[in-house]
Amino acid sequence: MRTAGRDRRRGAGRLVRAVLATFAVAVLPGAGVASAGALPADGTGTDGRTVAVASGWTWPVHPFRLEHVFVAPAHEYGPGHRGVDLRPLSETVVRAPAGGVVAFSGGVAGRGVLTLDHGSGLVTTLEPVDSDLAAGTPVAAGEPVGSIALGGHTAPGALHFGVRLDGQYINPLVLLGGVPRAVLLPCC
Repeated sequence: MRTAGRDRRRGAGRLVRAVLATFAVAVLPGAGVASAGALPADGTGTDGRTVAVASGWTWPVHPFRLEHVFVAPAHEYGPGHRGVDLRPLSETVVRAPAGGVVAFSGGVAGRGVLTLDHGSGLVTTLEPVDSDLAAGTPVAAGEPVGSIALGGHTAPGALHFGVRLDGQYINPLVLLGGVPRAVLLPCC
């Protein structure tokens, strides 16, 4: 059983690397995660610099401020923040971050949740969202899918944007070009 889980994780890792290679994800030179929050859907920063975003992926709200970054848990059931929280700076319309099909739309624990299946093992969860879409409805990237509601763990008026790849949460910024370069620090 252990081998199957390890093989699945390795397969997911290969897929993430393939997605990154295919979509040519780039990061602004010298920019951190916070600067990615200033990027609208087209990837153009407030200073006019451009970031290459994953083919077919767009921000679910824009313009916005990044309120809470992705924090990977140490293990499958460990604490963490399995997505990013975005605060819209103008309208509260929520858009599909990529083309796909509505997998779930409804209430969960007192908040509206919208789940989109994008195929290839990628699934997006947006909450809290009020949506009239029914499961099975196809959506295109950038298409309005609902509006920000109240509830959940986000501050009122913010949107939680989570992405799973083959059942494992990944940082959504990987698909949108906003993950800063890793810097290794000296030990001790």
